[in-house]
Amino acid sequence: MITVEVSLFASLRKYHPGDGRGSFSFEVPEGTALNELFELLSIPEEETKMAFVNNRSQEYDYILKDGDEIGIFPPVAGG
Repeated sequence: MITVEVSLFASLRKYHPGDGRGSFSFEVPEGTALNELFELLSIPEEETKMAFVNNRSQEYDYILKDGDEIGIFPPVAGG
């Protein structure tokens, strides 16, 4: 297992396993891809727009590494 730090933004905060505030540590099996993290957190992939790992935009097939810091963002609407 590895541990990553996850931050959920805007409407995705409802998937936070705690109180919805701040980042949280989350253990995943070694070899887990970013899109698999969404599944583990019960976040439908269509509710995500982009994800940053260690402050860099990453594709959803990125394989997570121990200590990665992940920010997950929903699509933004407005006008």
